[in-house]
Amino acid sequence: MKLLLSALIAPVAVVLTATQTLAAIQTKNVEYKQGNTVLQGYLAYDDAIKGKRPGVLVVHEWNGLQSYAKQRTEQLAKLGYVAFAADIYGKGIRPKTPEESGKQATIYRNDRKLLRDRALAGLKVLQSNPLTDANRIAAIGYCFGGGTVLELARSGANIAGVVSFHGNLDTPNPNDAKNIKAKVLVLHGADDPFVPAEQVQAFENEMRQANVDWQLISYGGTVHSFTNPDNKGQLKGALYNPVADRRSWENMRQFFAEIFRK
Repeated sequence: MKLLLSALIAPVAVVLTATQTLAAIQTKNVEYKQGNTVLQGYLAYDDAIKGKRPGVLVVHEWNGLQSYAKQRTEQLAKLGYVAFAADIYGKGIRPKTPEESGKQATIYRNDRKLLRDRALAGLKVLQSNPLTDANRIAAIGYCFGGGTVLELARSGANIAGVVSFHGNLDTPNPNDAKNIKAKVLVLHGADDPFVPAEQVQAFENEMRQANVDWQLISYGGTVHSFTNPDNKGQLKGALYNPVADRRSWENMRQFFAEIFRK
């Protein structure tokens, strides 16, 4: 009898293992180019989902495409999206200190055309993926990446929406807001010293004057970089806030439910 039960149970275990393997989140590094520069992004998707699905472009913080952006990319894949983390800096350029991060970020903040071109190169990778529904694409970004996806929108990119998490809101060309086709969601720490009230007001005026479909949600008692658990106060004015992190993720999900509705 024991032998019979073992014989019956074993195939079930094999089937369960195979199912779990098939339903895994698949990830891989993807090399691509912007001009002559080699970039290396990160793709994630759920292979249990069949057919095309909405895509989400993810843009990293000022320290480049490292573990945090990859984790967020995998979270999006678990929600059923094809997620692709763009590489703005270039393959192998992964700053290790705030000084190195600031140096890299400054290059692109001072050259918004290059910043937009790098973001657009990542968007093209996502759009060309056979699993992506090219008519339903959004872009999200964190800190430096939040400012990047706003510049992507200002470039006139044909996407459904952009979400900035504690990103910079300034731009040298506010009139470019007239090019925005996407709906815009800004998730902002109300006490963020790196994005002061004057910058927020200028952004709001920019959006109004361009008649953009936009939202800005401010979280009280919250400073910069509030979504990243690694921010424990090492940099003054930047600190993880678990409540704002949870709320902002839910606000993003509600936004996606709206813009991706068929």
